[in-house]
Amino acid sequence: MDKTFIIFKPDCMANNLVGQVLTRFENAGFSLAAAKMIQLTPEKLREHYAHVADKPFFPDIEKFMGSRPVLVAILKGADAVAKVRDLLGPTDSTKAPAGTIRGDFGETMMVNILHASDSDGNAQIEIDRFFAPSEVLG
Repeated sequence: MDKTFIIFKPDCMANNLVGQVLTRFENAGFSLAAAKMIQLTPEKLREHYAHVADKPFFPDIEKFMGSRPVLVAILKGADAVAKVRDLLGPTDSTKAPAGTIRGDFGETMMVNILHASDSDGNAQIEIDRFFAPSEVLG
């Protein structure tokens, strides 16, 4: 079983969409290997978004992602990274087709319901960043 990392973003949390989004993943054959609610700190956000931390739009990401607690989780299933990203649709919610998670619930490029790992390598890095090995139960 492959694993991928996801963050239920502040808009997902604020609009009480966690259950609906998780149900879509479960209906597609995925199960939870770990999950916990956390408040993202500026330090953790800078680490997680290091690839854009020097960009002029990073303060907006930091403000949005730190605006409320989020749910971080690990999903497991066959070809997890690619299939989860397919279910999500494009990062820009305005370009995501109806029937995808972002197409149905997202609003913009940033306000787009969920972060999901973009490669197997990054999935492992992100899992290790947010979870201790003892927290991964599946």
